[in-house]
Amino acid sequence: MIALTINGKQHELDVPDNMPLLWAIRDVVGMKGTKFGCGISQCGACTVHLNGVAIRSCVTPVSAAKGEITTIEAMAEDPVGQKVQQAWLDLGVAQCGYCQSGQIMNATALLKKTPAPETQEIVDAMAGNLCRCGTYNRILAAIERAADKQEASS
Repeated sequence: MIALTINGKQHELDVPDNMPLLWAIRDVVGMKGTKFGCGISQCGACTVHLNGVAIRSCVTPVSAAKGEITTIEAMAEDPVGQKVQQAWLDLGVAQCGYCQSGQIMNATALLKKTPAPETQEIVDAMAGNLCRCGTYNRILAAIERAADKQEASS
């Protein structure tokens, strides 16, 4: 049995220790917002937060997921996550939308660590999150907008 805290709720899961966290979240707990992309930590679609740090859940075994796991489903209750999501909506970032949960999770982790990042800091932080549709300019603009909103409300 593995005990995981996901979005503030405790889950006791009867899964192998080496099961990727992604599959525990999606298939066992039933939270479908975190996406499978590549399975080798290269695309970022599976990004979640572990103790506030953005991680790739496709390569993180459940046995290593000690602490608080936060998924895209919890971003509606997170003040920074709300700003990021609103900026995404305001600027129409999503095209197909598949990568967006991972993009939003990574962007939120960045803004929590660095509330007013420079453009290059955003580019560097988001470099590992791939978007098949190529909406990188809109993603960058949305993160910059969310950072401005974050500064204004502090």
